[in-house]
Amino acid sequence: MVYKMSCGGITEDMNIREVIEKHPETMKVFAKYNMGCVGCIAASFEKIKDIAVVHGVDVKTFVKDLNEAIEK
Repeated sequence: MVYKMSCGGITEDMNIREVIEKHPETMKVFAKYNMGCVGCIAASFEKIKDIAVVHGVDVKTFVKDLNEAIEK
């Protein structure tokens, strides 16, 4: 499944803070992957793909989990 910003889905190129602010329900996904992004200064400028790489998480799986969280 492909998620596009035009349909409101989360993409790997989106800013972390933007995702958390628009979709607070994604915080549980960040927690699942042990990512303390909410309070991190880097969240203001890093993209979803950046944080996935830093934490050794598959980007496509992470984006899929984020999108599933906003669909519920």
